[in-house]
Amino acid sequence: MPQGRPTIVPDDGLTTAQRRSQPLLMVNTGDGKGKSTAAFGLAIRAWNQGWDVGVFQFVKSAKWRIGEQTVLERLGELHTQTGEGGPVEWHKMGSGWSWSRKAGDAEDHAADAASGWAEIKRRLAAETHDLYVLDEFTYPMEWGWVDVDDVVETLANRPGRQYVVVTGRRAHPRLVEVADLVTEMTKVKHQMDRGQKGQKGIEW
Repeated sequence: MPQGRPTIVPDDGLTTAQRRSQPLLMVNTGDGKGKSTAAFGLAIRAWNQGWDVGVFQFVKSAKWRIGEQTVLERLGELHTQTGEGGPVEWHKMGSGWSWSRKAGDAEDHAADAASGWAEIKRRLAAETHDLYVLDEFTYPMEWGWVDVDDVVETLANRPGRQYVVVTGRRAHPRLVEVADLVTEMTKVKHQMDRGQKGQKGIEW
């Protein structure tokens, strides 16, 4: 895409403006670092455009808090106070799901993932958010916690102008097939390979 211009112009009967405004299903996958970081950066960009952002973190415990959560929640508060940017919701699997009333210590992770996906389906049907960040959602798909066919069909046929980004390693081939934008993060080197653990400001 030299100078941001597409290499082809499809014969689809749409104007450039209509084609540009079509919502995207995006996937950040691969073994390299940066999949979630890129998705949260996209969420900040969307907030700046006044979009309604919903973040749904799968796999990570509700007790863990990463830096991007603090930033995006503060931006959501800023929107509530001043009208700047857009609204933000952040949910984490298990007791972090705001619609769940159960305690968070003895969690059934498969049931938690299914609950999260069911809520996302409801929100997609209601066109609740402009951008959905489904962080580490490839793993519940891989582990059979959610039905792959249901996920693919729901995301591919979502109504309105809703953008979705899915992160995680080993994205299912069917998800990759229906996605509009797929980025594979390739690891060249990682400090953990030499025994150096994650650091504040870098990993969280």
